[in-house]
Amino acid sequence: MLENLTLLDFSSMGPGPRCTRLLADYGVRVVKIRPPADGTRMMDAPWYAYSANRGIPQIHVDLKDQAGQELVRSLLPRVDALVESFRPGVAARLGIGYDDARAVNESLVYCSVSGYGQNGPYARWPAHDLNWLAVGGFLDGGSRRDAGAPSLPGAVVADTVGGYSTAVAVLTALLRRAATGQGAYLDVSVMDGVLRMMQFILDGHLVGEDAGSMLTGGAAFYDVYRAGDGQWLAVAAIEPQFWAALCRGTGLSHRIGSQHDPALQDVLRRELADAFATRPRDEWVRVLGPVACVSAVNTVAETLADPQLRSRPLTLDVRVGEQVVRQLTPRLAVPDPPGLARQPAGPTPPGEADETLRSLGIPAARVAELRGAGVIS
Repeated sequence: MLENLTLLDFSSMGPGPRCTRLLADYGVRVVKIRPPADGTRMMDAPWYAYSANRGIPQIHVDLKDQAGQELVRSLLPRVDALVESFRPGVAARLGIGYDDARAVNESLVYCSVSGYGQNGPYARWPAHDLNWLAVGGFLDGGSRRDAGAPSLPGAVVADTVGGYSTAVAVLTALLRRAATGQGAYLDVSVMDGVLRMMQFILDGHLVGEDAGSMLTGGAAFYDVYRAGDGQWLAVAAIEPQFWAALCRGTGLSHRIGSQHDPALQDVLRRELADAFATRPRDEWVRVLGPVACVSAVNTVAETLADPQLRSRPLTLDVRVGEQVVRQLTPRLAVPDPPGLARQPAGPTPPGEADETLRSLGIPAARVAELRGAGVIS
């Protein structure tokens, strides 16, 4: 869909690569500029992360070398967008900040994505997914462990939301550029994404309402219950018709009118727990799933085997180096590209990296010179 666009990706982990992974799956030509393999404190993601960089060539450039900075600046007139996830001020110190980029490409969409944004008291703080969820109120608003500590989310929630927020910002700026010719500087914060995710709760709080009580165990009709085989069920019978179906299916028809009675929530929860304990999880799902917003709490393995997910293209086999590995398909709103499984993944061989640079206008002799000097490694 977006094959006519090229993006340079300087992000390493977190929301940046999630954004560029999504854009690449939609057809954007993404070229990842990475630091030299040694001499950096940056933690590298597991090889399989971000679909093992399927279809994204990676070029290792020493940006602390002036020749490396000049190489990047010479690429900028030939690209449409740039995503970087350095700490605030680092890109400018490396000679590839927005002012440097705009000087050679005024129509460039330049996106800085960071945890807390480019300004504010936390802007330069190191942080990861858990920190952003904590500051954004997500952890405190969730369930509790036995000692009262907030439960861990079990997934990288903030990173993922931040990646999607970044992709939306980049695509919006590219759409505006197509209409006006104007480039843009984008300051995307992961915290912005967390706050959007918390918007229902925060909007309620701002008007004096406790909008999150239902989501955190305040209502018996929105909770998890253990079935007779020890497996778990998720119940979200919010609407009256689904609550009525739940009550009828569990033998609690006399409770249909008690859904929102605050004095009865603990009683309703005990009665539902007793009812669910009489039959196995999957039997309950077959009976109540179609009528009462009841589903199985799947393990990761069960998720991959779930009949609903298997009814849609779920995985594909991709060659990474000398081995064939299974990956999730992009699951976009459009059909997967026909050559998706043939896209190269894993580390980019030097020859392919050099060809990528040549295709972006860098003469072969200059590429060989930079590689010989160790600027490209």
